Amino acid sequence: MDNGNQSVVSEFMFLGLGRSWNMQILLFMTFLMIYIMILSGNIAVMVLIILDPQLHSPMYFLLANLSFVDMWLSSVTTPKMITDFLMENKTISFGGCMCQVFFVHFIGAGEMVLLVVMAYDRYVAICKPLHYSTIMSLHRCIGLVVIEWSAGFVHSVSQLVVIVKLPFCGPREIDSFFCDIPLVTKLACIDSYNLDILINIDCGLVIVTCFVLLLISYTYILLTVHQSSKTGASKALSTCTAHITVWVIFFVPCIFIYVWPLNITWLDKFLAVFYGVFAPLLNPAIYTLRNKEMKNAVKRFRGYFMVFK
Repeated sequence: MDNGNQSVVSEFMFLGLGRSWNMQILLFMTFLMIYIMILSGNIAVMVLIILDPQLHSPMYFLLANLSFVDMWLSSVTTPKMITDFLMENKTISFGGCMCQVFFVHFIGAGEMVLLVVMAYDRYVAICKPLHYSTIMSLHRCIGLVVIEWSAGFVHSVSQLVVIVKLPFCGPREIDSFFCDIPLVTKLACIDSYNLDILINIDCGLVIVTCFVLLLISYTYILLTVHQSSKTGASKALSTCTAHITVWVIFFVPCIFIYVWPLNITWLDKFLAVFYGVFAPLLNPAIYTLRNKEMKNAVKRFRGYFMVFK
């Protein structure tokens, strides 16, 4: 059975999001435009933060990392989904499928930890403002980002080690547009009930831990803001609202996919699209539109461009 993985099933087939050719073309055009917007939006945020000296602070350093993570999170599955809209047979090799599983969980878990780090940054800025520059030094920020990527890597490897060793001998149809652990384990030639429970516990540990830490952090922050002066509270509340919006958009689909699966095919596909496509699309818009400093940076950038033009 050890060699069964690739000798018996060398590729999987996606059923995708639509059936009719007209629907496929419509989805192709829609998601192609969305993916271009994801790349351009997140790259714009990173470039703006790098070029504008007034954005060289811990919060924007972490925001640039979030844009980088979002760009790659969508790139793991979206390009393949877009090209498959034009294909009659939507196949992926065994190795390609395992790569998708690895990077979806590597980047996804990393982003969860990053959101916790960003909440910690806001906690220090609002609750311990006099010690902010000391606590959130560049060295500390880099260390927290390294922890983010390390946590994502450890989580993803722990999942992949189990999945790669499973025997696959057919069927090979995945009723989605990308490979994910709950979908792949259903195709294994063994009873995967206990394995599914183990995977749910593993994913749930990461998701629930990060979710609880975020809930505690922002509850404490909002209570502190409520007791502050109106001017400072207004600015802090605006920043925290953007963070909380991103937090909800990202975590709610993950909870219903991995922790509390509903096993409703169309809903699972919708949540997967929302998690992998719309969240990376909305994040730069949320931070740019709700953040006064980012909007001022955009105006300065436009001013520089007009001068050189």
